[in-house]
Amino acid sequence: MCLKRHIGEGAATRIRAQCDYAFTNIRGACMNTISKPSVDLHREEEPHLARNLSNRHLQLIAIGGTIGTGLFMGSGKAVSLAGPSILLIYAITGFMLFFVMRALGEILLSNLQYRSFADFAGDYLGPCAQFFTGWTYWLCWIVTAVAEVVAVPGYVSFWFPHLAPWIPALGLITILLILNLPTVRNFGEIEFWFALIKIITIIGLIITGIYMLMTGFVLPNGTQASIAHLWNHGGFFPNGSLGFIAGFQISVFAFVGIELVGTAAAEAENPMRNLPKAINNIPIRIVLFYIGALFVIITVTPWNQVDPNSSPFVAMFSLAGIGIAAHFINFVVLTSASSSSNSGIYSTSRMVYGLATVGLAPKAFSKLSNRKVPVHALIFSCIFLLSSVVLLYAGQSMIQVFTLVTTISALLFIFIWSIILVSYLQYRRKHPERHEKSTFKMPGGRASVVMVFIFFAFVLWALTQEPDTLAAMKVTPLWFVLLGIAYWVMKLKQKQS
Repeated sequence: MCLKRHIGEGAATRIRAQCDYAFTNIRGACMNTISKPSVDLHREEEPHLARNLSNRHLQLIAIGGTIGTGLFMGSGKAVSLAGPSILLIYAITGFMLFFVMRALGEILLSNLQYRSFADFAGDYLGPCAQFFTGWTYWLCWIVTAVAEVVAVPGYVSFWFPHLAPWIPALGLITILLILNLPTVRNFGEIEFWFALIKIITIIGLIITGIYMLMTGFVLPNGTQASIAHLWNHGGFFPNGSLGFIAGFQISVFAFVGIELVGTAAAEAENPMRNLPKAINNIPIRIVLFYIGALFVIITVTPWNQVDPNSSPFVAMFSLAGIGIAAHFINFVVLTSASSSSNSGIYSTSRMVYGLATVGLAPKAFSKLSNRKVPVHALIFSCIFLLSSVVLLYAGQSMIQVFTLVTTISALLFIFIWSIILVSYLQYRRKHPERHEKSTFKMPGGRASVVMVFIFFAFVLWALTQEPDTLAAMKVTPLWFVLLGIAYWVMKLKQKQS
């Protein structure tokens, strides 16, 4: 995702520490407010989202959420920081987030009335937690989508350098809105093909790299492709512990969006069968798409010869003699950015719809079309995407502010993942019978939750080592203060009415 390019290497760990701290206070406040379970409001006579996403849609949405634009454009920077140890870094990060997804899956399948993690956060942590979780997730994806739309004119200018920037930006927003309005199945189809393009590109890179390895390909500078590049040129940890730690600052946010499949599950056919398949395939995707791609990049080109400021995918295909490599990768990145924007429109509209059905957002956003699409919530989110057109012509000071906001939103994803884990602990405490009957138990249970929290704490500490993330981490609590004020005002108005 473009988000990863905006946050730099560091903006992530500090926001996580403060997110966790803020969450502790938020949860205490939430549990003292009204505790009407959100799921109780799902009466049978109320309209529901339609389950029109097929298994292939859900599987490819899961893949699309796992693979972002950062893999194609930002992996060179990650390799330059950590060297070959980036393979281990991505493996560890993916392993930890797999447990977050298993916790998410177990809770969602324990009660199919849950539409997202915001719903079960409301049930297990209180309506205040649902309010904070839902609107925080909305902010995260709106900012991510805006960042992607802002980047789209740059990709388009590769072919049409004289085209006004607002045209492709506004065009993308309009097209995505038109495609998403009729039915959720359109969203599934768009994501299916976008994800398929990314998959084909990565598999093509891996096949090309393996061929170059097997044939002993020689680079123009005389270096021969070899697995020995993994331990030559300074060893597996060439930049020491600092380089290894810096790699986590990038890898964690390469997986932003992995939880999207949990939101889509509310509109999936046969979630009891399809959701476990989508989640259980995550480790395979990580090994193939991240570790596999980075493995061939590093073994064909030594890590210290990888350009951190350009796409290693373009470099690899160019070395293989594919003259249109730059055009092809630019097309892939353009579709990846469009995919992320599409996911942003989808996830934010569903989150706002869910909040509206339980009185945590304006009631108008709970309206569904005849085809069970939250039309008003969808238009609401698209209106905010129009800010991307303004940003294209904004001054440098405005761009700096927006970059800070993107950093904050990236760190807030860790807050969302933490909410999922804390909700899992409450789910185990309040409904042990559901856990016992579950056919999709999280491996390791509570011990796994503790392990992941320790990992998150490590990542937050790592992010504090980078100056460019410090400012964002200091500002992040302001978001929770604003949400707290909004929640208080909302409850005050509800009491008065």
